[in-house]
Amino acid sequence: MTSHTSISVVIPCFNEEANMPDCLESVKWADEILVVDSFSTDNTLEIVGRYTDRVLQREYKNNADQMNWAIPQARHEWVLVIEADERVTPELQKEIRSLDLKDIHMEGFWIKRCNYLFGKKMRFSGWGADKGMRLFKRDIGRKQNKRVHAEYQVSRAGNLQNPILHYPMPSMEAWVEKINRYSTWKAMDKVEKGNPIALMHLFFRPPIRFFKDSVLRLGILDGWRGILVAAMSAFAEMIMSAKMIQLKMRMGLKTTKK
Repeated sequence: MTSHTSISVVIPCFNEEANMPDCLESVKWADEILVVDSFSTDNTLEIVGRYTDRVLQREYKNNADQMNWAIPQARHEWVLVIEADERVTPELQKEIRSLDLKDIHMEGFWIKRCNYLFGKKMRFSGWGADKGMRLFKRDIGRKQNKRVHAEYQVSRAGNLQNPILHYPMPSMEAWVEKINRYSTWKAMDKVEKGNPIALMHLFFRPPIRFFKDSVLRLGILDGWRGILVAAMSAFAEMIMSAKMIQLKMRMGLKTTKK
């Protein structure tokens, strides 16, 4: 039997004591677990210490900045990035271990995610066709230079069949808090890129997003959870647009085209 290629699992975290036990348990098969902590104040590090002594701490600016700093410090050539609210299934572990990564011409692999919301797997609403570049060569994969939804970039990529399990929203409070945080970063990205139509965004993007997620993406077939996803996505668009306007007012810029 061919020996497997050594893999480093990299996990970013901050105050994730509720998620870390299951997350770490799902990747304890890895040849290295590297945790990148943003100075947690709960019991996260105590839990991490039961699984690995490889812990880096650094002030968090945004995910791309944090991970592009951390990934080169992994010990092995291939890296699997997992968030604290994600789980690697035994099937995905087996699939990864079966890859002949030493001789493969790929530089990375896309992995699907099964997203769960309040106890149920989401099939539609934009949450049913989710995937990310998560397994890649340490010296090649780097995130795009933006604050939100930056993806790892490689030149040659394949696709794995088995998904990561994702449990992103433990409560409505956490969901609102995440929207507040992410909408700030997205507004900053858009304003810095010279986006001129924040006021138009405020009027049109929220209803369009609700229609897209609930109807075009068949969110209604996910029941009340699908409608909730559409409503929260529309809310996120509204908050982001309002923050764009606020940022532009602070900068003395116009919020509409001439």
